[in-house]
Amino acid sequence: MKKLYHSLYLNNRLFYCLGIISIFFVIGFFIPLFFKVAQVCLFTISALTIIDVFIVYSESHGVEVVRSLPERLSNGDENKITLEITNNYKFSAHIKIIEELPHQFQKRGFYFKPFVKSKEVEHIQYALTPNERGIYNFGHVNTYVSSPLQLATKKYILGEEKEVQCYPSFLRLREFKIKAFADTNTYGTKKTRRIGHSLEFEQIKEYVSGDDIRTLNWKATAKRNQLMVNQYIEEKSQPVYTIIDKGRSMQMPFNGLTLLDYAINATLAVSNAVLRKQDKAGMLSFSNKIEDLIVAEQRNSQMNLISEALYTIKTNFFESDFSQLYAVVKRKITHRSLLILYTNFETMDALKRQLPYLRGLAKNHLLLVVFFKNTELNALIDTTPSTIQDVYDSIIAEKFMYEKRQIVNELKKYGIQSVLTKPENLTSDTINRYLDFKARGLA
Repeated sequence: MKKLYHSLYLNNRLFYCLGIISIFFVIGFFIPLFFKVAQVCLFTISALTIIDVFIVYSESHGVEVVRSLPERLSNGDENKITLEITNNYKFSAHIKIIEELPHQFQKRGFYFKPFVKSKEVEHIQYALTPNERGIYNFGHVNTYVSSPLQLATKKYILGEEKEVQCYPSFLRLREFKIKAFADTNTYGTKKTRRIGHSLEFEQIKEYVSGDDIRTLNWKATAKRNQLMVNQYIEEKSQPVYTIIDKGRSMQMPFNGLTLLDYAINATLAVSNAVLRKQDKAGMLSFSNKIEDLIVAEQRNSQMNLISEALYTIKTNFFESDFSQLYAVVKRKITHRSLLILYTNFETMDALKRQLPYLRGLAKNHLLLVVFFKNTELNALIDTTPSTIQDVYDSIIAEKFMYEKRQIVNELKKYGIQSVLTKPENLTSDTINRYLDFKARGLA
């Protein structure tokens, strides 16, 4: 890191010594011996301070600190940051490092106090857990260096300000990669009944004995004056779309993250699993209008497209318009696909307002509705009530939990798959349900 400038400070130890010497001077008015002792002490501490200042200024680049930041931060995960401290002095140094962290962390006085021997290098590693996507500005590294005397301190302001972008949780992709590659059918074979088929055109070729005459291409046959047939390949890749509701209902916070951020992190992990299972991954988000539509494809750049779209998702706190979602899906997604819808219903009334549109989606696609358990209600239910108010709170909490179970049953009645999960288990539960669909031949 480049050194910007330095300055001199006097340590508290010096002022403590001067305070004691002042007391000796006061006592010296009554006992002359103490006056002489105070004079000797004042001369000694002054000389030591001058020597200490000379020592800490003996090296222009006495201390170097290199801060290693990741290229981007992973939202909701612990991100490791390393400080490399090099002591170029000829003495062991007492060092205090104060980090200028981004304002999003709301940490003041974040510091370390390493003791680094002469000509040695010390490494300090710490972790930061961001709770929102966006740009994080890291400031300078303020470094205070003292000699073993610790009377004077030299301050170095090191480093340059740096912006780091925080993306949806990508550090946990390796964890879910193992699940996506789990071999669920190692021994023997299993026949799966598939309803219908999907064929993708590959080329036109000359007819040979055994070709299906239903694939004859009469126009090509007339032009070439010989039988020509269309050749098809079976389309095995299933389109999988993750749909994120970014309306008001998804702004409820749990453990520092909103439900929207949990859904965004899950979308990235699920899309990664889908692509590794040789399916096509796509996504869209909606509230009062449809945005961030990425057509389901299976290509190398697909994860980058999805990651960039997830990074920019923001809510406008409008009521979610499921009718527009139904219209856009019907118009834009023409192949039968697996739709994973992240939303949140707190009551049966909220579900019934949107149920006609969900049923419409389920007619042409395999629809999986993922919504959330309210873990704070569980805490109310599990607490033993001590007052009448506590009893009322517990009964209301049980009523809301019962409605959540009713919502699952109502969706099941219309053939709509659902996952009711805790926010922290959202990613794993969604991936497990997707893999279950694959094993059953539904996706």
